[in-house]
Amino acid sequence: MGEIMVAGIDVGSLSTDAVILRNRQVTGSSIIRTGADPKAAAERALDEALTMAGEKRERLCFVVGTGYGRFSIPLAHRQITEITCHALGAHYMHPETRTVIDIGGQDSKVIRINGRGEVDDFMMNDKCAAGTGRFLEVMAQVLEVQMEDMGALGAGSTKQVSISSTCTVFAESEVVSLIAAGHAKEDIISSLHEAVAERVAGLALRIGVRETVAMTGGVAKNRGIVKALEGKLGTTIVVPPEPQLVGALGAALLAHEQALRS
Repeated sequence: MGEIMVAGIDVGSLSTDAVILRNRQVTGSSIIRTGADPKAAAERALDEALTMAGEKRERLCFVVGTGYGRFSIPLAHRQITEITCHALGAHYMHPETRTVIDIGGQDSKVIRINGRGEVDDFMMNDKCAAGTGRFLEVMAQVLEVQMEDMGALGAGSTKQVSISSTCTVFAESEVVSLIAAGHAKEDIISSLHEAVAERVAGLALRIGVRETVAMTGGVAKNRGIVKALEGKLGTTIVVPPEPQLVGALGAALLAHEQALRS
């Protein structure tokens, strides 16, 4: 078989990501905000990734959609759960990975995988926003800071403050009270990172952590969360160069497998 070009599109609640593979090598990618129209976001993410790759849609052999909005991608030939895609994508980037922690916009997942990147077991928190990207987004708005700046700001903390609630609504009220009491934003942010890490570490410890541990999803860009999780799990966490693309990468790898079978 000649050249195989495929795409993976990951429609999440906060971002939509696309990856183009040519013979299993990444040639284009994009990350955009999902917004109110997941279908339009999927189309735009794919077009931006194709532009980076210098390719056109007609050349695509197969497209796999993943993420919570995967069924809103009409151009996808198949829809596959993000659990499978994050496992395969993380294994592709770091073959020694055996545990994947993914903190998405609306849920957090801990996935145990084998040496082939296949899922052995997983646990997910999708009942509560605590421990998710949405939780951090709400807190960033309350603190009037950019979400992408929270990692650096939290690193400037000099003391921990108490945030006892794991519910987003109540934690928001606590943060408002802490601001009113004159606590530094850096200290509040660091404490929020600890609260998120506590929640996710609970999932990880229940399923059992195998090394090497990799972290995927946009929250993995927040060094404060990663560091807090490393402390609670007692291990170093590997963060891929672009953790937000791991789900789309896994979808593209599955698209490549499907194209080979076609």
